[in-house]
Amino acid sequence: MQPGVSIAAVALHYRLNANLLRRWVAAHEELDSVAEAREAMALPSAEFVPLQLCSPTPNSEAPDIVIELRRGATTVTLRWPASSAGECAKWLQGWLR
Repeated sequence: MQPGVSIAAVALHYRLNANLLRRWVAAHEELDSVAEAREAMALPSAEFVPLQLCSPTPNSEAPDIVIELRRGATTVTLRWPASSAGECAKWLQGWLR
């Protein structure tokens, strides 16, 4: 809208209902104010913050991996040291094939 132009004059020019045009203008202004409020409340952009992590120390007190296999009435319990979990995973993949 241009300053100094009435809503009624614009409505007459475009053959619109003036009340309808007022509602449209109010809705448009409300959207603008909501957008401005969102911009004002926007969080600052995230920045990369490098962290220095200490290397993990092997824990000799780590619990064992326990796998319980059941087939029918037979149950087999397998205990594997947690320090070699990768080897346990390979064995289990081969056994499950």
